Formats: sequence, C-alpha cells, structure tokens
Amino acid sequence: MSNLYIIATPIGNLEDITLRALRILKEVDLVLCEDTRETGKLLHHYEIKKPLKSFHAQSKLSKIDEIIAQLALGKDMALVTDAGTPAISDPGSFLIEKIHTELPEVKIIPIPGASALTAAFSASGITGGEFTFLGFLPHKKGRETLFKEIAEGKRTYVFYESPHRILKAIESLQKFAPLKKVTIARELTKIYEEFVSGTPSELLEFFEKNKEKVRGEFVVMVN
Repeated sequence: MSNLYIIATPIGNLEDITLRALRILKEVDLVLCEDTRETGKLLHHYEIKKPLKSFHAQSKLSKIDEIIAQLALGKDMALVTDAGTPAISDPGSFLIEKIHTELPEVKIIPIPGASALTAAFSASGITGGEFTFLGFLPHKKGRETLFKEIAEGKRTYVFYESPHRILKAIESLQKFAPLKKVTIARELTKIYEEFVSGTPSELLEFFEKNKEKVRGEFVVMVN
C-alpha cells in the first residue's frame, strides 16, 4: 500500500519545518510540488535529493492520472506547496479528493506544520476562538458579496491577499465596513514581518505613507 504525505513547508523562514517532515521527504520516492524551483531550494538547504514533479492549479487532468498510476504501483509520495500547508487554498485538495475516490486503499497522511492562517491569527491579539476563513477572495464574481458578508458578520473573517490587490481589498472594506477593525499580517516569518491594525481608512493612510510596504504576502483579519 502506498502513502501520500501532505507536508507543510515553511512560509518564509526555512527553519520552520518539522523533523518529521524532513524525515519523510528523505524517505519518499517522489515529491509533488507547486514550483520545482522553490521546493528545490528547500531540499537543497537540507541536503535532500529527491525527484520532483510539478503539480499546480494549471496542471492538466492527465497529470493527476499519472500520479494516481504511480501510487497504484506502490510509490510513496509527498505533496508540498511553495509555502505553508497543502490543500488549504491550494489545488492539492482536488488531487486528494480524486485519490480518495479512485484509490481509497492509498493512505493519505498529514504532516502538520507552518500555516500563514494560524500564524497570523495567533499573534493578532484578536480574542475569541471563532473565525471564518475565506482563502483568496475571487477577483471579480462574488467579491462584492463577500465584502458585504464581512460587513454584516458577527465573527472574525480572515482571508489572504496579494500585493497587487491588497489596496483594493482595503478600499472595499472602507466602502462596506468602515468601522470594522482590520489587522494585517505581512511577510510572516521573514525579515520584514509586520502587523498593522486600524480602520480601513487608517490602513489606507498607512500604506499611502509607506508605499514600499505594499509587497509580500498578506493575511487580512477583520473583526
């Protein structure tokens, strides 16, 4: 029986990987990764040499068939993303669903570790254990509806945003939820890691004064 390991990798700092993850990466036959160059850097850092196969949002269905065929032959594999936990706002969930359906005898084993979602929330100072995670917001269809939901919601909402869309997201929050408190975590675990909080208008003013900080990856928390 083959195994597919769902391995969390660092979201920035390469030291944020578990001993178990490193052991498994050394033992598997193949590593499925979002970008072979990024995963190659991680494996090189820990002196691990393994075959890499790309698997990402643009991968064709035929690639999933290839992966399933190799699992059927008894190959052990690891699934990783460029950063964080696979299958969370990640195409890996589709692959895992197909394996559950077509090869139920394959054991799918999570190897927990770094996650931008939990890292950001743990240091945010937001009280209460409930929150709604929205992943990456849609670019167009349904985007306005989600901001209206955030405005009317009683619990904390968390979503990921890119540097190209962060200002538009804050502008939408200013439009639909101007009185909500917004906490933004950027560049988590990296040199320029930073948390900033305030109303949407205060955050727009902050980024207007600090345009060099509109870069990196963002976790946005609204409560």
